[in-house]
Formats: sequence, C-alpha cells, structure tokens
Amino acid sequence: MNENLHQLRCFGCGSRIPGAEARPDFRCANCGDLFEVEYPGWNQRGGNDRPNPGALKWLWRERRCSGEALDQSGVWRFRELLPIMESFGNAVSLREGNAPLYHLTRAAKALGIDQLYAKHQGVNPTGSFKDTGMTTALSVARERGFTWVACASTGNTSASMAAYAARAGMRSLVLIPEGKIAWGKLSQAMDYGAVTCQVKADFDGCLRLLTEIVRKAPIYLLNSVNPYRLEGQKTPAFEIAEAMDWNVPDHLIVPGGNLGNSSALGKGFREMRELGLTARLPKISVIQAAGANPLVKSLKLTHGAVLEPMEANTRATAIRIGNPASWRKSARVIQESGGWCLDVTEAEIAIAKAEIGAEGLGCEPASAVTLAGLKKLRAQGVIRSGETVVLVLTGHTLKDADYTIDFHRGTLLTDEEKLGSEAAIEALRRDAITVDATPAAVLAAIEGEAIGGQSG
Repeated sequence: MNENLHQLRCFGCGSRIPGAEARPDFRCANCGDLFEVEYPGWNQRGGNDRPNPGALKWLWRERRCSGEALDQSGVWRFRELLPIMESFGNAVSLREGNAPLYHLTRAAKALGIDQLYAKHQGVNPTGSFKDTGMTTALSVARERGFTWVACASTGNTSASMAAYAARAGMRSLVLIPEGKIAWGKLSQAMDYGAVTCQVKADFDGCLRLLTEIVRKAPIYLLNSVNPYRLEGQKTPAFEIAEAMDWNVPDHLIVPGGNLGNSSALGKGFREMRELGLTARLPKISVIQAAGANPLVKSLKLTHGAVLEPMEANTRATAIRIGNPASWRKSARVIQESGGWCLDVTEAEIAIAKAEIGAEGLGCEPASAVTLAGLKKLRAQGVIRSGETVVLVLTGHTLKDADYTIDFHRGTLLTDEEKLGSEAAIEALRRDAITVDATPAAVLAAIEGEAIGGQSG
C-alpha cells in the first residue's frame, strides 16, 4: 500500500483538491467551507489501495507487542488508515493514544446500565485527546517544510501543539483568550517553549485573528479546521472497536466544543464500517454546556441547517466556544448515526465531574458533560439498560485543578446555580479538614467516613 493516498474534499460543495494545495486557512476557495480527508482508492473493491480488514486486524494486534516507536503509538499503529504522508518516517510521535477503556462501576449501578465505559483520553502525553490529532497534523506540517505552527486555544490545543512542536524542533505560536484559560493548560504551553499571546478576545476572536496571520506569514495552522487533525482524532474509534473485538458500542457520548472530536470519531466509525472492519455505527451524541450550546440550538431550530454564533459562558473552559468550526460535520454525524444533541447546566457538570472522580478516574470539567448528558438521555428512555455506552473523557483532572478545589470547598457555584441540586452536591464534596497533630484528632476526622465508605 502506498503511504500517501489522500485528497481533500470540501464538506460544503464537494470540490476536491490535492492536500498540498489547501489554502493556509483550510477553507474551500469556492464556498468557504471546511475540507475533510478522503481516500479514493478505498472505494475500489479488490484494488491494491483498499485495505484488507482481516489482515489489518492481525497486523494491528501484532504491533501491540512491537518495540518500534510508531507501533507504540495508538495513532500510528493504525497507519494503514492514515495514508496522508509521503513517508511515515517523518511522523512526530510522543507515543500518544492507547487510552484505556474503563468500566464505570458506580455510575453503571446508579443508572442501571451494566455496560458503561469511559474512554479516558486524558492519559495522553499532554493530558488530553488533542494529542491524537496533533501527531498527524504536525507531522504533515514538518514534512511540508514548515518551521512555525500556530493555534488559537482554550488550553488543551495549545499544550498539545507546543509539546509536539518542541519534539519536532519547530517553533509554535499560541493565541489564548485573556483570563479565560485554566492555568494548568497555560503552564504547559509556556513550559514547552511556545510564544504565547493573551488576546483581548474570546476563543472565536482569537481564531479569526490567527486566520489573518497565517494568510500573511508562512505559519501552519493547527486548529481543528485543519483536516489532518481530525484524521488522528478518529483513531480512538479504532481502539474502541478493537477493545470490543471489532464490535461497536450502542452509544458513544462526546463533549461538544469546537465539534472537531465528534466529527472525527464519526468519520472513524464510518470508515471502519465501509471497509468491513465493523458492521454498523454507534449512535453518537454530543453534549454541550447550557451556556455554550450553539449546536443544540441549531438542531432544535433549523435541524442543523443554520448555526447562530453566541457568546459562550461556562466554567468548562475546554468547550467555551460559541461559534464552533466543525458544526456542519458534527451535525451530520449526529443525524447519520441517530444520536442526540443536548445541553447540561453548570451544576449538572460539577456533579458529574465529582462522580467520575469518585470512580478513581477524574477528568477535566468539559469531559463530565458526557455523564451529565447520559443521565438525561437515560431519564428520557432513549438509552436502555441492556445497551453498551462509551463516554469520551477528553482531558485529565489536573487540567483545571482550581475547578476541583473550588467545588469541594463549596465556592464553585452560585446559590442560583446550585438551586435544586444542593443535596447531591453536598454528598459529593470532600473538603480538606484542618486537625491537630494527634492520632486522636485524625481518627476523629475519619470516624463515620470509614463506616459510610465501606458500603461503596
């Protein structure tokens, strides 16, 4: 199989171009829509470029025992479905991917769903799912001779891009909304050597500014408008199917921010079905914060035909986006798979995050919208007890430690936000206790806690 078999197809008008001819902003010159990567040779049954599903399953399983660097990547291990480069030897990897699929025992019991799992992408090298897409897109940038890469970010993208750029010996530029980023994420970009600019604008304003910059300077754009990002971000779908012996879950629930991740995962599941690796698609649902829910409104009001940008407002900073770039792609994934799109409140996010923490896993706030959304879907009766559900957790709990501390101290939410959820919140809070330096004081602090904890 050749290593470079791809072309770019406009999601809007369907026009096709070679990958190297994309404009710096990755927008179609004819209609202004985004591109997605496609592989024409895969449509030719029996052709030399069409992957053999049985052979690939065996090969990918064998690579799990390999000592080769690319084989140890949970992205490049599936490189036969990523023919986007002239040579895979140019790939930049930090051994990303290979994220575990955890059984959520407590949440499963509470919701009456036996097969409830979390695909925890927060275990990636920089602590978020962005690494799976950054390895592919930045590898393309390096192979094409770029020395500078850039992104606008609410945090996770900047951390990931800066790390991979440093690994590749490249320079990186980050534009972030001033005062609207978790400090843990900002510290990563600084530590990895990025030129970091805090801009007096929201995320969407940062992205508009960066689009102007890349049109004027030889800087490679690495936001999710870049279709090569989504190629890497589709690979967790392969990992999920492989872990389930090439079956797929009944439901996949994904956080909704800039909407590239749901688009990518949908593409991954679609390609597996078309190539005969799996038999069907899961129902893919996207959950947004109530204060940053433009896709929810679009699907409700226009069935996904029009999206009205909004001023986003949520403490879940990773999904604080009011004008998501990949909304058309995400809407198609939801509609094609038969999934749902809904929003959850700040209190529902905080409670779900604490419940995931109680599982011994933890996650950043944006990830917790998946469990909060699942509760609503379960209450509506659209997810049944015998079905298999996978929640996609996109970031590590340490990405926003202040959020966690504020929740357990009781200072995160306003009284209005907590209204009606006070009991659930208090049951989950675990604030630090100040005690005297004596055994008696410590034992007194745990008295009652130990008794109550034994039943869990």
